[in-house]
Amino acid sequence: MKTNRRCRALLAVSLNLMALLFSTTAFITTHWCEGTQRVPKPSCGKEKKTNCLNYSGNETANETNQNVVHYSWETGDDRFLFRYFHTGIWYSCEENINAAGERCRSFIDLAPASEKGVLWLSVVSEVLYIMLLVVGFSLMCLELFHSSSVIDGLKLNAFAAVFTVLSGLLGMVAHMMYTQVFQVTVSLGPEDWRPHSWDYGWSFCLAWGSFTCCMAASVTTLNSYTKTVIEFRHKRKIFEQGFREEQNFLDQEAIKYFRERTEEERAEAGDLRLQCLHSCSPNRLHNTQL
Repeated sequence: MKTNRRCRALLAVSLNLMALLFSTTAFITTHWCEGTQRVPKPSCGKEKKTNCLNYSGNETANETNQNVVHYSWETGDDRFLFRYFHTGIWYSCEENINAAGERCRSFIDLAPASEKGVLWLSVVSEVLYIMLLVVGFSLMCLELFHSSSVIDGLKLNAFAAVFTVLSGLLGMVAHMMYTQVFQVTVSLGPEDWRPHSWDYGWSFCLAWGSFTCCMAASVTTLNSYTKTVIEFRHKRKIFEQGFREEQNFLDQEAIKYFRERTEEERAEAGDLRLQCLHSCSPNRLHNTQL
């Protein structure tokens, strides 16, 4: 029993630790959503020769004479670049088409004014989610390594299960709120940021993987708690049943003993009576003859 409880507790601790690592990684990274943005190509110059608009093939004229009308034969999507971008809770970063590297902006500033409150609620829920995961992980470690008795372990187990379930619910709500805010920002966000195509990234997968591990840890902890309680109740029932049977057996033995003693005492009393009668009858005969 103790080995099974320890294995279940170790499994719950491992799942909770995975949930904590996944959620923290997702919270601080910027790959919840990623895709491409459609932006106009810049004009070609001395420093930029590719992915740019070359007007009539004359770069010097483009730079020196700004009043001349220039023409480009590129039409449709050829006049645009599709730059890569990725977005997280805190920042949205996109590829810098004029230089190497990326350019990042605060996603909170990009979100529409009507969705900023929901976004902040999502951030607060994510923070509480991580904090409750830490509390649940600490209680599970105490139950695994420092619980001196089974009763103390059960109490820690119950509190750990409650905190883990609450953290999972908060995490689910936070992920859903962020998804809603991002979808609204795609439609109503700044023109220079709106994605042409997008999909969910690995940070988003980590976030929901964290939620899955969290709920699995809570189910494992609750299962360990209920199974231990059921085992104790079963053992207590067997003990009480055995005690009753033993008590009934002792009562029957006592009744049998007292019955035998009563019968023996009656037999002894009858024997004494007969002896008295036998001893008294000659004297009565002698007195009668006289």
